[in-house]
Amino acid sequence: MMTTGCYNFCQKTYSSEYERRMAALMSEHQGKKVSDAMVADFDKESQKAAIKQTITQAIQKYPNEQVSELWKSIYRAHLFRKSGISDIETIEKVISADQSWKKSSGHAFEEMVKELVSLTLHGTGIEIVLQRDLNILIKANEIANEPRDISWLKEQIRANIFDLYSIVTINDKKYCFGCIQAKTSIRDRVTRDREPSIHAMQSFFWSVIFVLDGDFLRLPKFVNMVNGGSEEFKENGWHGMYVFSTKEQNDRIYPLTMDFEIFKNHTIQAAWEWQKQRQWFDRNWKAK
Repeated sequence: MMTTGCYNFCQKTYSSEYERRMAALMSEHQGKKVSDAMVADFDKESQKAAIKQTITQAIQKYPNEQVSELWKSIYRAHLFRKSGISDIETIEKVISADQSWKKSSGHAFEEMVKELVSLTLHGTGIEIVLQRDLNILIKANEIANEPRDISWLKEQIRANIFDLYSIVTINDKKYCFGCIQAKTSIRDRVTRDREPSIHAMQSFFWSVIFVLDGDFLRLPKFVNMVNGGSEEFKENGWHGMYVFSTKEQNDRIYPLTMDFEIFKNHTIQAAWEWQKQRQWFDRNWKAK
């Protein structure tokens, strides 16, 4: 159960971060004509920044709290700002607020992961980029993968399949070696997320997923979807799943803290193996 202090922290942080970002965006356009469409864009950017900053700070300040509870508190703060309704029981009526949360929270989580992992990987020659960044690099001919890889990656981008990608620089050339999903929770769409991961591994790419709320992993079915070994799911669905709310490792399911050290270690291993022995880099590969 979320403590009052923790809940109040999330509410206050979300509100202040939103106002700070909104004020900064308006200040940048001071003296210029600001259309309603621009204000709407500022609102989206500000709420995304507020979600990202609040969950980052809350996880650090309350490491013993369930991440899912922290996320729910930020959700309530978001809905309150959008609707003015503080009673969570009536929130279902606020459809526009709910839709904006789903869109902003997903993007905020992706960007939080990208920024924090980038800090951890600094100096390794490896970077994590958003899908839109990979698209820009490909269009600029700055990704040195073979044409077959480039064609496959373009297909993933067009279909909006993966959220992030891992890139390693070798002799001043950038190679994309990994495909990454980042989900606040995947209970309702785990099968849909699993299939493209399998296709990535079949194409000899490293395929992993970040999950904020791993509550669904209490059910054996979902564990088997990740690790394989059951009659229904004979083989693993990812090379690894990294979960903020999990405390113990379970085969390919790894607990994740804000230092991202375990992910850093696995990323370095994957980049090395992908370079040296890609022909063996199939779904059976597992980080040591």
